[in-house]
Amino acid sequence: METICAIATPFGVGGIAVIRVSGDSAVETVDRLFRGKPRLADAASHTARFGHIVQPDGSVLDEVVCTVFRGPHSFTGEDTVEISCHGSLYIQQEILRLLVGAGARMADRGEFTKRAFLNGKMDLTQAEAVADLIASQSAAEKDIALSQLRGGVSEAIKALREKLLTFTSLLELELDFADHEELTFADRPELLRLIADAQLAIRRLTDTFRRGDAIKQGVQVAIAGAPNVGKSTLLNALLGEDRAIVSEISGTTRDTVEDTLTIRGVLVRLTDTAGIRETDDTIEQLGISRSRKALEKAHIVIELLDCMTPEHVLPEGIPHAGQRLLTVYNKADRLTGQDKHPASQNEDAIYISAKQGEIQPLTERLEQEVAALTEHSDGAMISNVRHYEALTRAAEALQRVQTGLEQQLSGELVSLDLHDALDALGEITGEVSSQEVLNTIFERFCIGK
Repeated sequence: METICAIATPFGVGGIAVIRVSGDSAVETVDRLFRGKPRLADAASHTARFGHIVQPDGSVLDEVVCTVFRGPHSFTGEDTVEISCHGSLYIQQEILRLLVGAGARMADRGEFTKRAFLNGKMDLTQAEAVADLIASQSAAEKDIALSQLRGGVSEAIKALREKLLTFTSLLELELDFADHEELTFADRPELLRLIADAQLAIRRLTDTFRRGDAIKQGVQVAIAGAPNVGKSTLLNALLGEDRAIVSEISGTTRDTVEDTLTIRGVLVRLTDTAGIRETDDTIEQLGISRSRKALEKAHIVIELLDCMTPEHVLPEGIPHAGQRLLTVYNKADRLTGQDKHPASQNEDAIYISAKQGEIQPLTERLEQEVAALTEHSDGAMISNVRHYEALTRAAEALQRVQTGLEQQLSGELVSLDLHDALDALGEITGEVSSQEVLNTIFERFCIGK
């Protein structure tokens, strides 16, 4: 394949930068610019050489270290050279210019990883995991991407496909002997048991999507309540900084205010919503409308109430199935006398004073809820919408297979539905893929990876 090059380190000035070159002529291309002993052409795989990058007039551009990776034992499966140069923007761009002049071309987004996929170094789920690993913002997100990169999802999908392929081939063998109706190669009861096992395995994978998506995208936590109950004060207390404007004037927050924090290695996206109330103010109405949307997509809803004058204002349908609702009474520092122990009246209620910074009961509960929502077992976990949709289509096809077997439909019709299931599973790992799908996946990669 033609030789490509790109800067593999983040854009900007640094101590060093790495320029990656990959392709059939990668070593020879860099050797045209490199002066060192021995030549890169004579270097063994996975060895580094110190030398200089020289310009056409013979002058030295920079001192570099070139590391050689010979295919197929490289990331892309092709001959690859990584040039470690000084981090000057000028030097980086000049080396790229020299490489293009020596016969290479600039790499497209994600082209190195795409070549690794096309050369059989990884399947499509692992290639997507590379992008997820680069983009990870929390320990939990890193762990799930690393598990996928190591083949956790791939192994589960491939095991399913292999079993289904065996029975598909037996059904199709029967079609080859259609003139001999008495011949059967595929045991129908056994196929029904296999379909049931496959449906269970798919259901277990799809059931992990909610947790996987929460880890990947961040747990969505929305703070809701009437105006002036202390929502912005609570957001600031949770973040440990003044992120939202706090005022005694009702309706100060007219739009959602968002920020993030990490709870036990999990990214949490906090949203302070506008106070929900009836109003004729057009701008405030827009803010309340956005608040409703934020509440609908939240994993956890914090209903904040003034403990002195509690007013429930959550929209109808909130919380919906799958959401967790935390009822939190604020301004507990104002309670006196017998009211100092209100929790005995509502065991599930949480009492805090956001203004005084006394929010430990809420932070402890949040930790519990986030942990429960993102609990990660050792098994495969789905965090990619594309994988979830393909698994859903595979499950629907298997349901048709089951119905067809129960109704004793012909092997030809059952085989068609089995192929639909196989294709859907194959799309996940890339065994069945279109150029359009591949382009969509790799276009979200950074250049140089």
